[in-house]
Amino acid sequence: MTFRREYLRLYAVTDCRWLGRGETLAGAVEDVLRGGVTMVQLRDKQAGQEELIEQARQLLPVCRRYGVPLIINDYPQVALASGADGVHVGQDDMAYEQARQLLGADKFIGVSAHNPAEALRAQAAGADYLGCGAVFGSATKDGVQTLTPAGLKRICDAVQLPVVAIGGIGQENIAQLTGAGADGVAVVSALFASRDRQAAARLLRGMVERMVNA
Repeated sequence: MTFRREYLRLYAVTDCRWLGRGETLAGAVEDVLRGGVTMVQLRDKQAGQEELIEQARQLLPVCRRYGVPLIINDYPQVALASGADGVHVGQDDMAYEQARQLLGADKFIGVSAHNPAEALRAQAAGADYLGCGAVFGSATKDGVQTLTPAGLKRICDAVQLPVVAIGGIGQENIAQLTGAGADGVAVVSALFASRDRQAAARLLRGMVERMVNA
């Protein structure tokens, strides 16, 4: 699988806390894929690596049916063991170079960047894409500094890498990212907290396409 910017259009980051009674993560992920999600990141801060491997193995065939990459948050070892398509690492996680050595040339590696300097370092190292935020703050991480759409634009202007915006993004503010240069948006609660996840994904996908193509 070759990385394409279009994979970042609507990037779903999982959150098991929003699952209702009797719901499975695989079922929730299939719902958002039906609605137009283009990339899935498995993120579960409460799970150990063995549990994450099992979760990834359940999600992988679902993502395969839709031709969508599955990325693991933080743990290259989990991506390797599960057969997932790659990993996303933050500034405080395993270094890109170490992750690449572990995963080999064929897996995708995304890197979090909060300013142009971090973005340029990731580009020079060889990252496939950047995750930049938190654009509007974050409901899932404490103590995260807000990047703002203007800060996002400064990063996008500094690099040639594909960029996905993340952090507090939903239906009410996607349009504010128009012209910033991002290739798409990463969302958590805007998808997984919705009563109708498929409909939420369809609406968000349409909004992000208008944002990117404006």
